[in-house]
Amino acid sequence: MKYISTRGQAGRRPFCDILLEGLAPDGGLYLPEHYPQIDDAALTRLRQVWHEQGYAELAYQLLSLYIDDIPAADLRALCAKTYTAEVFGSRSIVPLRPLEAGLWLQALSNGPTLAFKDLAMQLLGHLFEYELARRGEQLNILGATSGDTGSAAEYALRGKTGVRVFMTSPDGRMSAFQQAQMFSLQDANIHNLAIDGVFDDCQDIVKAVSRDQTFKRRHRIGTINSINWARLLAQVVYYFAGYLQASASNAQQVSFTVPSGNFGNVCAGHVARMMGLPIDRLVVATNENDVLDEFFRTGVYRVRSSADTCATSSPSMDISKASNFERFVFDLLGRDGACVETLFGQTLATRGRIDLSGDPRFAEAATRYGFASGKSTHADRLATIRDNHQRHRVTLDPHTADGVKVAREHLAQRARERPAQDPPAAPMIVLETALPIKFAATIIEALGQAPERPAQFAGIENLPRRVQRLPADAQQVKAYIERHCTADADAGAKPQAPGASSAGRGDCHAPMGSDG
Repeated sequence: MKYISTRGQAGRRPFCDILLEGLAPDGGLYLPEHYPQIDDAALTRLRQVWHEQGYAELAYQLLSLYIDDIPAADLRALCAKTYTAEVFGSRSIVPLRPLEAGLWLQALSNGPTLAFKDLAMQLLGHLFEYELARRGEQLNILGATSGDTGSAAEYALRGKTGVRVFMTSPDGRMSAFQQAQMFSLQDANIHNLAIDGVFDDCQDIVKAVSRDQTFKRRHRIGTINSINWARLLAQVVYYFAGYLQASASNAQQVSFTVPSGNFGNVCAGHVARMMGLPIDRLVVATNENDVLDEFFRTGVYRVRSSADTCATSSPSMDISKASNFERFVFDLLGRDGACVETLFGQTLATRGRIDLSGDPRFAEAATRYGFASGKSTHADRLATIRDNHQRHRVTLDPHTADGVKVAREHLAQRARERPAQDPPAAPMIVLETALPIKFAATIIEALGQAPERPAQFAGIENLPRRVQRLPADAQQVKAYIERHCTADADAGAKPQAPGASSAGRGDCHAPMGSDG
């Protein structure tokens, strides 16, 4: 399997090269040359794998369709090492539970940092370490987070041999718990950079650094955001696991509602559907930052400025430039790299918007690709959290509440539109985003009580912090990376083991208040 850029100018690359590279040299995102097809017989085999061998083997079977430059035995071992009951709390890894008639919740947040990002990040940590050891190389990971990517990446990569992490986050725009998870890590190979701006500024910095090919090569810059295909690929697996739990036969369809800001999570669902997984609808749930909902309703993709990006109670979705959206548009427009380059490399950069409303292919977003969308507000989140707690004794985090609210609306609309003689709509699975403790203030506002806190995170907000504030300036971030790479090289430093303290080091930063 070879990989190509959405902008058509990067050539064909093997998996392990794009694993370490991230963004393509032409500014595009990598996708496989084709999506392997899962026919009825293959789906039957995967159903048997799921029931008899579990999630790790299911992951291996799916990943091996896309990864042919890692020996099969090694890839299987990496999957087995990643997806264990000890790390994720149960053999099923991503258990499904019913909420109400026709509506299910898929638990994706039982990993080390209590968010769905762990399912991909834990695998990427092992893949990076494996491939770097094989090549005898080191890698500097540059990432951007609106909340959960950062902690999931840092917990997956802390102490890993040959890897440093430089994680940017919007200063003051994450919950206190999210900040504490990241900034309390003292591992020498973890660097937290609090950027004066919003998530989109952080993401722009990552892309700007990645486009500087000289700097990227000199410092071996890779990415761990969902612009990295390997992360998105790992997320495809839980769509298959959700489907196999919700269906009794291959003739059944299911739908998924996905809380989404950067389009990575739901893009993995798009890939699963393109492979042949019987998905009826992929429903994108946004918060007040409704760039994606606006596109699927109107055909206009209009990014917002930092000043116009709302700070909401579902902060991990406070995003107005959805990076992975380019991957879907590439498929929607017939994989025309030149067209995508014009739209994303030129039109979006100069006009701040892409208008496909007049393109007849826009209608295929719904008819061919199964996309729908909806929006949720702070008041909706509070009402949904209260309702589910009262009726189902289930406490939802704010992002998952956005998903449940939009899912219910979609099911109700489908019921109104369905002729009386037709069978019911496909069951709807809402993908859980995180555990409620990560957003305790909103849960207290909704329920008047704090959510349950896992014992391992008791008092985390009071731990010493290691973080550097920087302006939203790619040059200053590059200078920080260069300074610390040079200092490590001069000192002959190697990443410390997990839990090792950096107290007293010259790169240790002053404690930071809980307000970020």
